[in-house]
Parts: sequence; C-alpha cells; structure tokens
Amino acid sequence: MTIKHSEEYRDAELSRQLAEKIRQTSRRPIRLMEVCGTHTVSIFRSGIRSILPKTIALVSGPGCPVCVTDQAEIDAFVELARQPGVTVATFGDLMRVPGSASSLQREKAEGRDVRIVYSTMDALAIARKNPDRQVVFLGVGFETTAPTVAAAIAAAAGLKLTNFSVISAHKLVPPALEALMAMDEVRVDGFILPGHVSVIIGLDAYRPFFERHRSPCVVAGFEPADILQAVAMLVEQVEAGRPALENAYPRAVRPDGNPKARRVLEEVFEPADACWRGIGLIAASGLQIRESYAGLDAQRRFSLQLPKAETPKGCACGEILTGKKTPPECPLFRKACTPLEPVGPCMVSSEGTCAAFYKYSEK
Repeated sequence: MTIKHSEEYRDAELSRQLAEKIRQTSRRPIRLMEVCGTHTVSIFRSGIRSILPKTIALVSGPGCPVCVTDQAEIDAFVELARQPGVTVATFGDLMRVPGSASSLQREKAEGRDVRIVYSTMDALAIARKNPDRQVVFLGVGFETTAPTVAAAIAAAAGLKLTNFSVISAHKLVPPALEALMAMDEVRVDGFILPGHVSVIIGLDAYRPFFERHRSPCVVAGFEPADILQAVAMLVEQVEAGRPALENAYPRAVRPDGNPKARRVLEEVFEPADACWRGIGLIAASGLQIRESYAGLDAQRRFSLQLPKAETPKGCACGEILTGKKTPPECPLFRKACTPLEPVGPCMVSSEGTCAAFYKYSEK
C-alpha cells in the first residue's frame, strides 16, 4: 500500500485499517526507532503508541537537531554572544538551551544582542542593515536546513559582506545511524527514517548503511497514516526475515533527493568530525565551511575554541537520544526538569522527546 495524496494520509479509516494490519502481522517483540523529532511529536500527538500491539515498542533516536548539539557548542554560542560588537542570530529553539553557566536567553536578558530569526536570509538582512555589527548566524540542524544556510553563505560571498558569518554545528543523519549500530547497549530492530532529511539527501543516501547492517529501514511522512504505514512495512520485513530499504513517503522523497539543494550544500560545506550529545565524536558526521568560503566561517573569524563541557548532572538526555532510556526513567523528569525550568535540551526543543513526553503522556 502506497499513500500518495493528502486526503488519504489524513483519513481516519485508513489509519484504523493500517493499525489492524499491524496487529494481525506482529508476532515477535520488536523495537523500532524514529530518527526525527517531528516524527516523535506526531507519534505522541496522534496517540499512535496507544493503538499499537504490545509487541511493538517505539523509541526515539537522535532526531532533534537542538537536542544533539553538543554542550561545548552551546557554551561556544554563549561565549560568542558576549563578544563586543557581535549580534547573534538564531532559531528560537536554541534560546533556552542551558549551557554550562548560561543560555542565549539569559545573555539577551543581560543586554547582549541576540535575535531570533526564522531563516538564514533574515540574518543576512540584519547584517546588511547593520554594517557596524558583526552578525553571526548559529547554524544548527540536519541536512534539511543546511542547504538554506549554504545559500546564505554563498549570497553573502557574492555581496562581499564582511560583517556576516556562520558557525556551523550542522549534523548528518547517516553517520549517526552507523554510530548507533556500533553501540552495544542500543537494541533496534528497525528504523523509521526522517522524511524532511530524506527529501534533501534521497533514499539512496541510506543504502550504504543498509547494505552494511541489513537492518529494516523505511522513510516515513508525518501524518498518522504515514507513520502507521512505515510501521506496518517494518513489521512485515521483520516477521518475514527480509530486511529492506523502503520509501513510504514517495510523494516527497525521491531516490536521489533534491539535487539542486545537495549541490549548494556540497559547494559551501564539507564533511567533518562532530560531537553529538549522548554519542560522542562521530567521524564525518558534521559540516564545516569549505576553505573557499573561510572568510564567512565564524569559528575562524573569532578564533573560537570549543571548550570542554560536562553534561548537566543527572540529565539523561544523551541516553534518551540513543534509545537507552525513556524520559520517565530520567531522575530529573517532571521534578527538577520541566519546560519552565529545563535542565537538558530534550525538554527545551519543540521536537525534544522529553518535551513531547511531558506534554502528551499521562502524569
């Protein structure tokens, strides 16, 4: 069954049919991991867990870009905001993420020039209007948002802007999947692959990972029927003992993704080692600005060094991001850590697993 049109994937009857199909097919206990924060929220909001058989456990992976941003990177962002003459432009989710000693929100309250923007081009516009300020955009995200950041860097180079730069803390999904499979404590029987990321990189980007590990993989959309369709396909693969790499989101995802977006991404960025919260250093899992655009690299412009930083004491964010724990298993959840007073980023971001658990699960 392939879902192609909006009236289909929002159809409650189709969702009921898919849920029944899953119940009839599922026999053995399995753990499926969604690797997308938007999937996490959609699963909670639509109550998908409540209609799945007890044989199926859904666990959240490292799919929230703010959540996987390393503590040292958060501290570097705060330090950047403290520099005289600097305007920091960022997406809103980063504002409240606690660093070791402060947050961007706190720095703004203390008079630093930290501004929320809705696109990288907004940051570029701020730089053009304020030639006396060094405007730095905080590049946090996966392959979904990285092309727009790359386009802004290329535009700034074309405009010869000398007061605009980007600090790249972007992360790549396929290397993270490899890292998860290498962790002894992580047991996953199949992956619900991210839809938005896959629109850019395409289904074929996961093929090397699939061929190495032969783990069931299905790209999914974001409506309840999309996700249930992906779960049904994964259950069929597991029960039949025939793992496959499949696309349950063909209305948006192609085998080769978005070639134009990938071209601008590759023109401006190159792979680099990156630290992920909860996982550690993963080879070639980040994006750094190429030498040809070095003048727009904030890390080089401001000689930024990523300080060594410790995870907040008691915070289980890293274990939650790798599926080792669920939020209720964190000793701080609903106690010291709440949306009003978050300890870790998983409670801050709108796509964070802890925030979703807090909002949608029973107390």
